[in-house]
Amino acid sequence: MGTHNLVGDVIVLLNGVILAAGLGKRMNSSRHKVVHEVCGKPMILHIVEEMAAVGFDRLFVVVGKLESQVRDVLGDRVTYLHQAEQLGTGHAVMSAAPELLEEGMTVVLYGDGPLISHAEVERMIELAKREKANAVLTAVVDDPFGFGRIIRDNAGHVERIVEEKDATPDERAIREVNSGIFAFDTAALKRSLSKLTNDNAQQEYLLTDCVEHLRSEGQTVIPVVVSDVDEIANVNDRIQLAYVEERLRRRILKRHMANGVTVIDPASTYIHADVTIDRDTVIYPGTHLEGKTTVARGCTLGPNVRLIDVTVDDDATITYSVAMQSSIGERATVGPFAYIRPHSVVGEDAKVGDFVELKNATLGSRSKVSHLAYVGDASVGSDVNIGCGVVTVNYDGFQKHQTVIEDESFIGSNVNLIAPVHIGRGGYVATGSTITEDVEMDDFAIARERQVNKKGYARVLRARLATRYTERNEVLEDK
Repeated sequence: MGTHNLVGDVIVLLNGVILAAGLGKRMNSSRHKVVHEVCGKPMILHIVEEMAAVGFDRLFVVVGKLESQVRDVLGDRVTYLHQAEQLGTGHAVMSAAPELLEEGMTVVLYGDGPLISHAEVERMIELAKREKANAVLTAVVDDPFGFGRIIRDNAGHVERIVEEKDATPDERAIREVNSGIFAFDTAALKRSLSKLTNDNAQQEYLLTDCVEHLRSEGQTVIPVVVSDVDEIANVNDRIQLAYVEERLRRRILKRHMANGVTVIDPASTYIHADVTIDRDTVIYPGTHLEGKTTVARGCTLGPNVRLIDVTVDDDATITYSVAMQSSIGERATVGPFAYIRPHSVVGEDAKVGDFVELKNATLGSRSKVSHLAYVGDASVGSDVNIGCGVVTVNYDGFQKHQTVIEDESFIGSNVNLIAPVHIGRGGYVATGSTITEDVEMDDFAIARERQVNKKGYARVLRARLATRYTERNEVLEDK
């Protein structure tokens, strides 16, 4: 997965172990805790992708119940180790111990901490190498409740880590807390794991107890205080899930703004982790960019736009609209109130106006569907005008059929195109027509009943309706 790390003349093999066997019962979910999404991506995938940048020789994930859900997310990115019983963090690492390469270092972290960065883990590793010590990431927090406390010795090294339930009142007053993220000398880790017991308030084998065992054999454990306390935030319930979502969203927005994107109101803008946006794009409030959406330079998005796996080319404008799994061409305009469904292509300089729906449709360059139309399973060429109320009637109750409209055609308002049907280049379809047969190049098609005007008949009709209305009211009164 990476390259070996050279310290002096010694090659240090780097193991990574991510603990993801616990279900997270406080999530109150049928889904494994670590597969819940943060900014559009399962939280454990955030961690694995960050750790891929560290350069581990081997990266393990310890799994237990609902293992298949974790595998579905991570695929073959990691090596899986099964923990049959969940008896504590130390027990989880014991599950990995036989696979760990002793000639180096092992980093242990958790699958429910999606804000950890590769840079922070790399800093911990480098400090541990430099000091020839073990290391633990720590943080100084205002409210340490629930965290293990870091007890330092006179040299500033970690003497022990005390869990909340086992701590004395004085120890609970300590504000430096354990992140649960460690860098161990692998051989020393294996020795200390063999000494663990479950003699504590939790009756679990705790990884933190390894610290005392390491010190008893003369090993040093150094604290590495994180530069941003959010790096160690973990998720145990939906409230904490919302917290890390908000924090990661803020990071993502700052990154895009630093790269030249204008975000009018960050508080009401939601951008997933894998979205890319080029500079000079302006994003208005209420915009949601999701999945692997890609936005090119100089675009205007919003207000109130939702894009899911959409490619947007230079200088396009989208407002009050939803699009998914489609592409929007250069200088195209979409909305307001347009709905672009999957597998649609909007060409350069094209227009998709208000209350227009596209589905599995291609709209060529400079073509316009200005308002109140449905274009589904259709191939529309360039310089085509599609009028108000046009429907490509693509479904016969059994299967979908395609409509083809070639370049420079004109489709008048309130036209039904009964697929499969082909409109040739330059074809003209008169307003109000229902077209069931192909229209050849430059043909004019009209398919509607001839208008009949009955002179003076409106007065007769109104009189009849008035009489009928009066008789109806009299019957109701009698009842």
